[in-house]
Amino acid sequence: MDKLLLLNGPNLNRLGKREPTIYGFTTLKELEKTVEKQALQWGYHLESLQSNHEGDLIDALHDAEDREMKGVIINPGALTHYSYALRDAISSISIPVVEVHISNIHAREPFRHESVTAPVTKGQIVGFGLFGYELALKALIQFIKGV
Repeated sequence: MDKLLLLNGPNLNRLGKREPTIYGFTTLKELEKTVEKQALQWGYHLESLQSNHEGDLIDALHDAEDREMKGVIINPGALTHYSYALRDAISSISIPVVEVHISNIHAREPFRHESVTAPVTKGQIVGFGLFGYELALKALIQFIKGV
């Protein structure tokens, strides 16, 4: 079975507790199970990793290509707005990456409006809450299949 990677960056381990008016009450583990179940229905195995450390996310991106995964869904968290190292890691791999954000980063504080990672991804999905992960999964699979 082909594999996909779901990466979540800093503070996303706090889902369900952190600012529930923005991020909701669903935990990261619950979210991962939901996306994994959906991936299985579409014939893919999903591996998930969350880290508060930039280097762990970079290593996971490199490893995803080395392990011949078919694609990556990433929510870089705050690293979205300033991590050129993460941007370079995404651009250094040949597998497709889709960026997802729970909130609409373009409608929040001005410092959140720019994503330095989005230009090197296949696309960005923002503002649809946790449903954005399912949209990202569907978009990634459609891209992989060439549809």
